[in-house]
Amino acid sequence: MTLISLRHRHAHDTALLLLRVMAGIVFAYHGAGKLFGAFGGPGITGFSGYLGSLGIPFPLINAWLAAGTEFFGGLALIAGIGVRWASIPLTVTMLVASFVVNGKAFAATNGGLEYSLTLAVVSAALGLLGAGRFSLAALVRRTATQS
Repeated sequence: MTLISLRHRHAHDTALLLLRVMAGIVFAYHGAGKLFGAFGGPGITGFSGYLGSLGIPFPLINAWLAAGTEFFGGLALIAGIGVRWASIPLTVTMLVASFVVNGKAFAATNGGLEYSLTLAVVSAALGLLGAGRFSLAALVRRTATQS
């Protein structure tokens, strides 16, 4: 392997690590607020009420699904375990948030879809690219092949 390709490989995996961890922190943070009321979030009852006020059907079930997806999907991204699978519900959840909740404007300052759509695209990209070498999944694979 040449030095240039080795540098490229490290840069690629480092970029995936940075994207995964930052997106994972954002998702887990928001999910914790919706699930547990952490960080001043509404908790599951408040989030369910908000979804109900938007006319979302089965607001309690959808609140559990969305909040659980954000929290546990965020943890999966941070750890780098099941990233391709976790990205599917994360992307879908953020697309629903983008177009159902925030679809009236683009700018986040106007309650628009800018933020949630960015998270949907980052999630989809991570799903296509995977976790990279700097992840727990890669560590487990390396450890298993060395045994």
